[in-house]
Amino acid sequence: MTTTAHANRPIVGVIGLGIMGSAMAANLVKAGFEVFGYDPVAASRQRLKKAGGHACKSVGEVAQHATHLLLSLPSEAALDQVCAELMATGLKGLIAAETSTLPEVCKQRNKTALAQHRITLLDCPLSGTGAQALTRDLAVYASGNAKAIRAMHAVFAGFARARYDVGDFGNGMRMKLVANLLVAIHNVSSAEAILMGARAGLDPATIVKVVADGAGGSRMLQVRGPMMVDRSWEDATMKVSTWQKDMALIQALLQATDTPAPLFAATQPIYNAAMAMGHGMNDTASVYDVLERLTQKAPRTKKRK
Repeated sequence: MTTTAHANRPIVGVIGLGIMGSAMAANLVKAGFEVFGYDPVAASRQRLKKAGGHACKSVGEVAQHATHLLLSLPSEAALDQVCAELMATGLKGLIAAETSTLPEVCKQRNKTALAQHRITLLDCPLSGTGAQALTRDLAVYASGNAKAIRAMHAVFAGFARARYDVGDFGNGMRMKLVANLLVAIHNVSSAEAILMGARAGLDPATIVKVVADGAGGSRMLQVRGPMMVDRSWEDATMKVSTWQKDMALIQALLQATDTPAPLFAATQPIYNAAMAMGHGMNDTASVYDVLERLTQKAPRTKKRK
């Protein structure tokens, strides 16, 4: 296995080079880390090469070079597959920080399986959008083995502005779902506020600038407000279709904890409508389009004689 190439900096492997994974990998390269990465999509591997990283042909090849791994995966099936491939390498002592928003039970299942092969899995979901990932404006909610988390500190610092050690494995996902419940609400409320101001005759861009700097501001207004104003939701940093998965996880935790959440419940039809309107591949800022269309008068139907 390769030794560290930069003073006291581990070589990092990134498995999953989508919106979040590619941004993390690029920022780690900028921070001076040697980065090896894999994604089944050739274009994603090429993007890593352009950023200065090393593109690998398999999960196993990444693990041959790096003991400190970041997993950024789209589904439970993907996590199961990657963990199976890590176990098949026969390598010991790997630390893998799983950064995706996936069911806690899936992460726990793979943690147990990897432990039998002396591979440590951490539950470390991220707070932030793809756009925030590009500028290192992410927070890591790290949970699991404390020693392994300490070993990952420098890596987290290479792509995130903050790290919070939140305790036992699984607490990371629970904290992420708390954060995402607020994101769901703040995103829709930002769209409501901008639309009301625009219909009242205010300039939408000015609304975002002024309100974001006051008591009514939120990170979603700062991050997604400009996308709503510019109608640039085709450049997705969080696709509506992907967000539906997160919404389902939040709903499951609400039910499991018997938590009333009327504001969250009120946002669900808006995101469902975005899907129905063809915004599945667009950013969740497209909820603005949903609300805007609700203001349009429906055509009158002719009375039957």
